[in-house]
Amino acid sequence: MDTPLPAAMKARHKGRSLRVAACLLALLLAASPVAAADTGKPVDAIIAQIDAGHFKAADAAIDNALAQPGQSADTTTALAFQRERMRRILLDFTLSADDVKARVRKQIPDLTDAEFDAWNAAGLFEHQVIDGKTLYFKRSPANLFRLSAEAVARRADQKPLTDGPMESLNSAQRAIYRAALTEHRSSVLPRRLRMTQILTVDADAVPAGETVRAWIPYASEPAAHQIAAESAPQRTVYLEQPAVAGKATEFSVTYELTLLAQYHAIDADKVKPATITPELAPFVAERAPHIVFTDAMRAFSRKVVGDEKNPYRIAQKLFAAVDTIPWAGAREYSTISNISDYALHAGHADCGQQTLLLMTLLRLNGIPTRWQSGMVYSTDGTDYSNIHDWGFLYLAPYGWMPMDVTTGRLKPAASDDKALEWFYLGGLDNYRIAFNHDFGRSFQPSKQHFRSDDVDSQRGEAEWKGGNIYFDQLGYDFKWQVLPATHGRSNRE
Repeated sequence: MDTPLPAAMKARHKGRSLRVAACLLALLLAASPVAAADTGKPVDAIIAQIDAGHFKAADAAIDNALAQPGQSADTTTALAFQRERMRRILLDFTLSADDVKARVRKQIPDLTDAEFDAWNAAGLFEHQVIDGKTLYFKRSPANLFRLSAEAVARRADQKPLTDGPMESLNSAQRAIYRAALTEHRSSVLPRRLRMTQILTVDADAVPAGETVRAWIPYASEPAAHQIAAESAPQRTVYLEQPAVAGKATEFSVTYELTLLAQYHAIDADKVKPATITPELAPFVAERAPHIVFTDAMRAFSRKVVGDEKNPYRIAQKLFAAVDTIPWAGAREYSTISNISDYALHAGHADCGQQTLLLMTLLRLNGIPTRWQSGMVYSTDGTDYSNIHDWGFLYLAPYGWMPMDVTTGRLKPAASDDKALEWFYLGGLDNYRIAFNHDFGRSFQPSKQHFRSDDVDSQRGEAEWKGGNIYFDQLGYDFKWQVLPATHGRSNRE
């Protein structure tokens, strides 16, 4: 949820409000990044070379490794992906310093070189040095105004930056809270929705007559398509059609579903450490490459948690700490070798990066966590929608409950119950659709080529026999309609 977006672009960005906490930034700067370990495997060393910006050396190392006899199919695929990862990084990091200055001057016409240098030295313009050349992330000029109050104050047009409608405490969250307490239920206020999801492959991205294969993220049960099993952690609808010369190839699926809001009233004094059963064990474990208990992660956790032993209060401390990391538009997840570590050190993070960081920290403290992601929408007439990530944590004796650290802590008014501050640690609005209940899992049917996003699945994916169709040749959109409560089926998510 970047600066205000035109309707055609609204679904292409993830979002969050500007929140900067000096104490957290000091902790982040104090925790030094952990270098990728060289285990002797060629892929590990190449990942480290790429992360360090040594692309030419990494490319030569890939050639050398592929030439070695006896490489396994998995290693060969992993090496090929690292070459693809370099290509994708160069699609994200496209700007020179002069390009960044020119874009910032569209909002700060009298930007000085000294100001730019100071903000650059503070790390507010994400960049990489790749083979000796400094390249800036293409969204870094816009991200500046999410990371620096000083830059916001310098804009010629002081129109407020906008966030998603759930970023501030509102009547919807209050209604969910009241309904849950009144009805003594955690799932309340069902809403029936008709959703259409659209995935578009650019004209001539695939030769005419070739079959384009598409996977659209899926939540309910549309008919006449190949649908992944209900148990699939990253569920999709699979479709095919031939490419036509000069025309975009469009896929869409329409379905209906019932969405429920959630709120769990938690008594901290009743929360106790969970017994880690075989069913819960995977949810407190590391899961490389994006959930890893690095030395820096352990140090950060100790500073935030201190001597606290109560799992809910530990969760509150970690939720509050991660919530203070300011949101910024993200580079593609497939280009990042360890997302939770990236979020810990970058000085900013988007929703999925914050969620993986919080999941890692909670697991490190013995609190089970799992992933959920999908899209969010509005009914306020703005036609607002976005892709979004959040998660779940397990607190005994209550069980699984949602957490959305990117929407984060709310600010109750004097007349509100103060518990509303923590609404999104145990609660969730029903202005969202979940597509995924895990990250980094295979599709059904599986793709034959690399995924564009090998972590999340919200926009959709496409390929043809000649290869993957990456996001620079794809577009997507959401269209929705709230239905009367008595309309259609009564199935629930």
